[in-house]
Amino acid sequence: MTTRSYGAQHMVTQLRKVMLRTPDAAFYGADAERWHYTSQPEKAGALAEHAALCDTLRKAGVEVIMHDTALPDHADAIFCFDPVIVTDKGAILLAMGKKLREGEEEAIGKSLVKAGIPILGRLTGSAKAEGGDMLWLDHHTLAIGLGFRTNHEAVRQLKLLLEPIGVTVLAYDLPYFTGPEACLHLLSLISLVDHDLAVVHLPLMPTAFYQELVRRNIRMIEVPAHEFDTMATNVLAIAPKVCLMLDCNPITARMLADAGCEVQTYQGNQISLKAEGGPTCLTRPILRD
Repeated sequence: MTTRSYGAQHMVTQLRKVMLRTPDAAFYGADAERWHYTSQPEKAGALAEHAALCDTLRKAGVEVIMHDTALPDHADAIFCFDPVIVTDKGAILLAMGKKLREGEEEAIGKSLVKAGIPILGRLTGSAKAEGGDMLWLDHHTLAIGLGFRTNHEAVRQLKLLLEPIGVTVLAYDLPYFTGPEACLHLLSLISLVDHDLAVVHLPLMPTAFYQELVRRNIRMIEVPAHEFDTMATNVLAIAPKVCLMLDCNPITARMLADAGCEVQTYQGNQISLKAEGGPTCLTRPILRD
């Protein structure tokens, strides 16, 4: 029997291997206005928070691999989730919808190949897609949000790459919300924390996507509006009902605990809140059970 070393076609099964990127000068030296950050990250704090996050994952039994390919002037490259997805047959390099992030795809591809993960395919031409718009509903179903960061051509190409390996792609239109300069991903609105449990922000959720969740009997924990602003919907499942989230959303954390989840938190004042990216954004799952 061959032991798998990659493949993460799920959001909640046991996380075995993950890729992260240490904050570098491009991140903590970022021009906040240019990158749409709330303010410039502080170097010492960013490095300490990121090291603590990696340590938390390692203590949970997750192998942490570093994405260390040079990427000057790419502040958002710390958010490893977005440039790629990792299937059972290899990685698919996406095509960033945020122009400032173009180039992250091939760079993380180099780090993945170095770690032994082959490249199954890549988006080309006019296709634009970011991982934050992609949610595995189960091992064989990928939901994609269509918005300012992901377009129809990307969905068409992803279907061509994924359907031969048994994956169905479902696409849903995202709302305008605060416009093209901000970042509203599908995963801004939902995180699965178990096969049948999710934290959600319903006011912005596509109706057809909500109906698909209901059809699948997925229970939904609605986060308070003020905690949506601090990414309460951005929760990394390390295993079914084992959650990692920012430490500034106590009401959502309590609701998750009441639903039977083990909740771990991390401090992300620099690496998350200032740059508007939570634990799912910072981590690219490489291997899940």
